[in-house]
Formats: sequence, structure tokens, C-alpha cells
Amino acid sequence: MYSMTGYGKGEYREGGIELSVEVKSVNNRFLDFALKAPRSLLSEEDAIRRAVQASISRGHVDVFVTLADKREKEISVSVDLPLARVYAEAARKLKEEFPDLAEDVGISFLLRQPEVLRQDEVALGDEEIKLALKAALETALTAHRAMRQAEGERLKRDLLSRMETISALRGRIAARAPFVAEEYRKKLTDRIREYLDGKVDETRILTEAAVFADKCNIDEELTRLSSHIEEFYKIANTEIVGRKLDFLVQEFNRECNTICSKSNDGEVTAAALEMKNEIEKVREQIQNLE
Repeated sequence: MYSMTGYGKGEYREGGIELSVEVKSVNNRFLDFALKAPRSLLSEEDAIRRAVQASISRGHVDVFVTLADKREKEISVSVDLPLARVYAEAARKLKEEFPDLAEDVGISFLLRQPEVLRQDEVALGDEEIKLALKAALETALTAHRAMRQAEGERLKRDLLSRMETISALRGRIAARAPFVAEEYRKKLTDRIREYLDGKVDETRILTEAAVFADKCNIDEELTRLSSHIEEFYKIANTEIVGRKLDFLVQEFNRECNTICSKSNDGEVTAAALEMKNEIEKVREQIQNLE
């Protein structure tokens, strides 16, 4: 069982490459991926996305990548000859226009002009950067997964504890349910005796009690609750549980609401309302699960 909320960081510092990857995630219904990285690494977005998808099934995931490339790079010098000719031609025209000015156009003059002389770093192969990114990302995702698992286990303990409470409440309702119809029959008999001076139509009472018992019968709801509780425990022992448990909790709510609507007994209603409160707390916790 994993929480959707987590954080992990991975670093690579070798051979002049300093690369850091941070992975942060929060709750989201589906997997939502966002990347912030240097422009030189944006070409690796698909590879990063695939790695994230392999580790995380849902949640909003932010991946932050920083890179400092301190490797020594070979520098080459190039001359923009067409631009130098433009400067030389401009100097010649100025000389023709102002013949009295001293002639100082030479090689050093041309080299001082903007963009005539350019220094270019010889591009290094980016394979080393890719390997550094892969290593740092794997470390970050491993740490992120470990944190989500630890939080998931804490949530699991809380959910199982609440499920024990729900199971106990279901037991209370089941134990009380058989007596509801019988008590109704006794109360009905007493009221009729009171109004009719002790004369009682047993057939009518039995009929009324039978109708009442049928209307307030919750055997099916209690059976389904038992099945849901058993299924909850099974799902809780798997890894990806969020959507399954979310659906199951809706079924818990449906049965509990039906019990409340059918109940004509204070004890049953009180236990059902307490169960609804626990189910809502379970539902809130499930929203944090992957």
C-alpha cells in the first residue's frame, strides 16, 4: 500500500558533472506529470516520463532537474571572413571620404571588431549527461517510493483499525436486529390492549408485526457488509489499492444508508450512524492512497 504523497532526491557528482533530480508528488485522481529542467535536457522528457510511470500509477508528480556541467571543454577559434571584409570595405570608403585621416586599418583593427573573431566550445558527447540523469532519477524515484510506502503503511494501520470498528458495529447491529420485530409486536399488543380494554386480535397483531418485520429486515445489508469487510482486508494487502477501495467504500455507504432508512430502532440507528462516521473517515484516508 502506497501513499500518493512523497518526496525523493537523487544526485550525481562525477567528472565535472553535478546533476540533481527531485521528485515530489501530491494527491490526484490520475497521473499528472510536470517537468522543470534545463533546456539542454528537455529532449529527455519522454524518458523521464516513462521512468515516472513505471514507479507511480497516479498522483500529481513534479520532477525538478538541475545541471552544472563543469567539465573542461576544448575551445576553437573561428574568423568570420565575410564580416571582416565588410569592416575592411567600410574602412576603405571612410578613407576615400576623408583622405587626410591617418590610415590605421590592419589585422589588429579587424580582430577587434564585434563578432569577427569567435570562440566556440567543442561540443562534448551528451551520453555521459544521459547516464548521470538516469542514475540520479533512479535514486530519486527509489527514495520517493520508500517514503510513499512508509506513509502507506501508516495509513494501512489506521484503515484496518477503523475496519475493525466497522466490523464490531456491524456485529452490534446484527445482534440487535432479531429483537426489533419482536419488541414491536409486544409494543403493538400493549397499545391495542390499552385502547381496547384488554381485547386483542392476535391475527391482526401477527399480520402487523409480519409487515413491520419485512420492512425493517436488514439481513441482506448485513450479509453484504460482511462481504465488503472481507474484501476490504483482501485489497488492503495489495499494492495499488486507491481506486478499488474508493469504489468499495461507496458500497459500504450504500448498505449503511439502507440500514438507517429501514431501521425503526434507536440502538440500530445509533450504531449505523456511528458506522457512517467511520466509513467517512476511511473514505478521506483512501483519497491519499495510490
